[in-house]
Amino acid sequence: MRGLICGPKLAACGIVLSTWGVIMLAMLGIFFTTHSAVLIEDVPVTDDSVYQDGNPQRIYAMYNSVGYNCFIAAAIYILFGAFSTCQMKLNKQKEYLVH
Repeated sequence: MRGLICGPKLAACGIVLSTWGVIMLAMLGIFFTTHSAVLIEDVPVTDDSVYQDGNPQRIYAMYNSVGYNCFIAAAIYILFGAFSTCQMKLNKQKEYLVH
């Protein structure tokens, strides 16, 4: 069958992993864009840039940058989930074909 790349088990695994990835990365993106203090260790800042001046806008911009990267990764996982869903449908069609 044309366009069939992976089997039904791999397609199901891809759907599960992409669903989990979208949920997790979307939540991380939300938490980063709301400047969650718990995630400061995951923001690429140095101690010098934190204490250089009292203006937190530079750190907030880094938080937003990491949050946008999480949203982009979630969109990639959505595409991967759509691909896995198409593969699952193609595998179902292959089961019903008469040879």
